[in-house]
Amino acid sequence: MRAVRLSVVTAAATAATLAAVTGCAEKSDGKAADGTITVIAKDDSCEVSAKEFPAGHVKLAVENRGSKITEVYVLFPDARIVTERENIGPGTKASLTAEIKAGDYEIACKPGMKGEGIRQQVKATGAATGPQRSPEMDAAVSAYRQYVEAQAEATLPKVKVFTDAVRAGDVEAAKKAYAESRIGWERTEPVAESFGDIDPKVDVREDGLEDGQDPAKDWTGWHRLEKSLWHDKKIGAAEKTLADTLDKDLADWVKRVGKAEITPTSMANGAKELLDEVASGKVTGEEERYSHTDLVDFKANVEGAQKSFDLLKPVASKNDPKLVAELDKQFAALNTLLDKYRADKNGYVFTSYDKVGKAERKELSDGVNALAEPLSKLAAAVVK
Repeated sequence: MRAVRLSVVTAAATAATLAAVTGCAEKSDGKAADGTITVIAKDDSCEVSAKEFPAGHVKLAVENRGSKITEVYVLFPDARIVTERENIGPGTKASLTAEIKAGDYEIACKPGMKGEGIRQQVKATGAATGPQRSPEMDAAVSAYRQYVEAQAEATLPKVKVFTDAVRAGDVEAAKKAYAESRIGWERTEPVAESFGDIDPKVDVREDGLEDGQDPAKDWTGWHRLEKSLWHDKKIGAAEKTLADTLDKDLADWVKRVGKAEITPTSMANGAKELLDEVASGKVTGEEERYSHTDLVDFKANVEGAQKSFDLLKPVASKNDPKLVAELDKQFAALNTLLDKYRADKNGYVFTSYDKVGKAERKELSDGVNALAEPLSKLAAAVVK
């Protein structure tokens, strides 16, 4: 399920970003002295400082001057997501960096994180500027693409175990298969979500439906079935149809995942996104509110983030060895903490999250935050 998105740049870039947002370092063309583009998000507008900018490594500085939590997207013409940042609170700022090829795009601000958002047409022009991609970067992208495709392909048979149980009307068997069917999705969720239309079909929670959508008609996917199994404790004809729909939608995901736009910065941003997914949904217990299998999702998100980091490590180690050392340390600490709740040391059976107390949840949250802060600097380290 969508949550917080994208990375924070280095301290020096952050200082420049803040200056750009306040206008202190802004040039006449709407870009800051370091080329950062500012986005001012309000409840009724989305102000972009530059509608045209050089292709390459693009930095955006976002400020939410509205009264609602917002999110900002850079979108391809076909609505695929280039990059995004979600859960930007009122009065707060965020920054991100991404690789953007020459072409037409839209920048969208979504007050309340609902609907199509307020959109601005923008254009990236010319040949990409900045450092050229190294062989190490190419290798990282290639290996990550293989990983994402393998995770997607491995998901389908696990989902079929789950959906077959639903179609058979076997509530207990479906419950047993539910969490494992989600692991591959959770490991690679930023790539899965980049297509825009798949996530709302398979992984939306009831409170994530758009205004005007009817839960009885428009809510599909894992969490709709989760509610039926744990809350309603029944499987009827509607649930069996939903199982068929889930199979179909995830098969579509598998067909499309190989065409996903993957870059070193999207890998780094995606790693941070996965940690933000944990912070906004898993640690709070909101994601799996009926099954309480949040720690399975939690572990899968951390594994996906660590995979991206490990593949980018040869590049990041050259540019920022201290950051890499800190990330190694914090990944190890969080994995050790998670292992305390693993009922099966060789599998994915974890303590039911409703059995995890307030103090233990705080400890898990602190561990996530300790990793998220240095991980937010990975994208900037990759493009130094």
